[in-house]
Amino acid sequence: MTNVNLDNFSSAALAGSEYVLAPLPYADNALEPVISANTLSFHYGKHHKAYVDNLNKLVAGTEFAGQSLEEIIIATAGQADKAPIFNNAAQVWNHMFYWHSLSPNGGGEPSGALKEKIEAAFGSVDACKKEFATAALTQFGSGWAWLALDGDKITIAKTGNAGSPLTKNLRPLLTIDVWEHAYYLDYQNRRPDYVSAILDKLINWDFATANLG
Repeated sequence: MTNVNLDNFSSAALAGSEYVLAPLPYADNALEPVISANTLSFHYGKHHKAYVDNLNKLVAGTEFAGQSLEEIIIATAGQADKAPIFNNAAQVWNHMFYWHSLSPNGGGEPSGALKEKIEAAFGSVDACKKEFATAALTQFGSGWAWLALDGDKITIAKTGNAGSPLTKNLRPLLTIDVWEHAYYLDYQNRRPDYVSAILDKLINWDFATANLG
């Protein structure tokens, strides 16, 4: 699979002045049995696509048309009158980032500079994964758990709904989607099982390494 570097990440969703549903980096069934083709089909083809379609409608004829997702997210964050635009732009970005945070060949442990930074921040990779899981499990309601860079230090963060670490001066490395539509068809209310399976079998450390910059 081809990893997408964070520095040009959102260009995959922009075609001229229109936002498009960027292709998945793997087949619908590539993440089975952790995430079923049925879940991926609904999550990507219905939920993610709806955010893309809504964003195109919301920004048509405005100063945001044709801007990168990152530019829109930063410009509209915290503005009540721009909340619909922020929510849909951030959710397009977050979902793209989530797909690349997973890999059919994922799991295991990171290596090289990423592993060194994780060990410096948490003491061990296992301790980092435990804190990452805790963030995913303690995010009340819908949202996201993130592995990110705060300056030069690895940190864990969580955001509610469409929240983005881009608005907190953090550089995202990986994310876990904990909106119920990400796992409910496969796991029902068992979010802990979903999160554990992601971290054990699908998490894409190579993508995180590419995002170190």
